[in-house]
Amino acid sequence: VQLQAFGGGLVQAGGSLSLSCAASGRSRTDLTISWFRQVPGKEREIVSGISWMRDGRPYYAASVKGRFTISRDSPNSTVYLQMNSLKPEDTAVYYCAARIGSKIYTQLYEYNYWGQGTQVTVSS
Repeated sequence: VQLQAFGGGLVQAGGSLSLSCAASGRSRTDLTISWFRQVPGKEREIVSGISWMRDGRPYYAASVKGRFTISRDSPNSTVYLQMNSLKPEDTAVYYCAARIGSKIYTQLYEYNYWGQGTQVTVSS
């Protein structure tokens, strides 16, 4: 599985950004894709995740629930993360990651495939 992350950038607090993660190399029907983020000196943490299961419920970390929305575009095997009402504490490098299977895990070691990081900076 190959993952390519797009989006990110600089935005003022309260603004919005959208990230996308394009997956290739494996059937999307048994893949879960999640977004993680990391700031220097801290562990990488999960932000949100979604599986390709038709009735699968997305996962959101408590810190982003109600502000971020994850979605998938099946024909293009792409997962999007719409980030609204951004806060300075959302500043981080964001990574998309994939695992084979329909369960959304929050632990990094459950994910075998990682895209390159993309920087999100929210100014106050």
